[in-house]
Amino acid sequence: MKVRTVFVSVVALATTTALAACSPPSDDNSSSSDAASATSVADFGSMDDLVKAAQDEGELNVIALPPDWANYGNIIKAFEDKYDITVNSDQPDAASQDEINAAKQLEGTDRAPDVFDLGQSVALANTDLFAPYQVSTWADIPDEFKDPEGTWVNDYGGYMSVGYDSSKVPDVTSLDDLLGSEFKGKVALNGDPTQAGAAFSGVVMASVANGGSADDIAPGVDYFKKLKDAGNFIPVDPTSATIESGQTPVVIDWDYLNAAESAKLDNWKVYVPKEAPIAGYYFQAISTDAPHPAAARLWEEFLYSDEGQNLWLGGGARPVRADAMVKAGTIDKAEYDALPEVSGKPVIPTNAQTEKMAAYLADNWAKAVG
Repeated sequence: MKVRTVFVSVVALATTTALAACSPPSDDNSSSSDAASATSVADFGSMDDLVKAAQDEGELNVIALPPDWANYGNIIKAFEDKYDITVNSDQPDAASQDEINAAKQLEGTDRAPDVFDLGQSVALANTDLFAPYQVSTWADIPDEFKDPEGTWVNDYGGYMSVGYDSSKVPDVTSLDDLLGSEFKGKVALNGDPTQAGAAFSGVVMASVANGGSADDIAPGVDYFKKLKDAGNFIPVDPTSATIESGQTPVVIDWDYLNAAESAKLDNWKVYVPKEAPIAGYYFQAISTDAPHPAAARLWEEFLYSDEGQNLWLGGGARPVRADAMVKAGTIDKAEYDALPEVSGKPVIPTNAQTEKMAAYLADNWAKAVG
């Protein structure tokens, strides 16, 4: 069947550098205390009251949001322009575990993250750090994509894919192609699958394509061992710079990130395996320790508004409210129609399956691939 809709995720993000502690914030006042306990816009009185409270704070701290990832550069600018609030974007190339590390290391300071954008495994392992909040468009979000209390909610997603420079390698028609001699020293995976969501899902994709399943990720590990033994796998985290320089001419990553490269490079193609369509969503959450609690909640309202959802769509990602927005006629139809059509039934691992696969990777990835 043709699939262009929303799915649950198979994701878990990663580590880079630790953050130094910094000075503590000023004493909380009653308004910030009230904002920190707000579970919906009604607790502020109205949207106008939430906007005023957020503007009084004047800032928002985000982390691990690369400007070219799902259109986050334009999303941040649109939020700043709309509300006259400064967004402090820290460690844009970091990933989920870095976000959690930063929240713990900077607890109680004015530099701590206000909000999180996380992979599934990291998100579900740290729900005690999240403040429950239900955005105004809560009813549009399917139940399977949100915590009933609003502790977390899925935001945008896509499918695992293979992006490649067709001027440097033959066309990719299956994952087995990547084992060929033409791909020697050319195949990169986006991160360490024991910590990185895209890489984790890349191994799941390889497993399903090689007889495995969401209950058995071992064939995926075996596949990457074969890639390494053939000299085809390169331990380089791909970026736009490595792609454009030719250092990583083949990249296993989310389709919206590979599609972004297609918009810049004429020869960059994207392949989604029909035998292994792995769908995934990331998780949004507000920090219980947010130094700007009103701005954090206004940020979530913006992300889940029609404007915010269409901005993610503009980055090639599938917004979680897509189905409701199509029905309401508020989705950007041109951008929505431009999404790649994906054939086959998507693989949708459960939380328990994800935890089991993560445990297997923790025990076996380094031994097999290093």
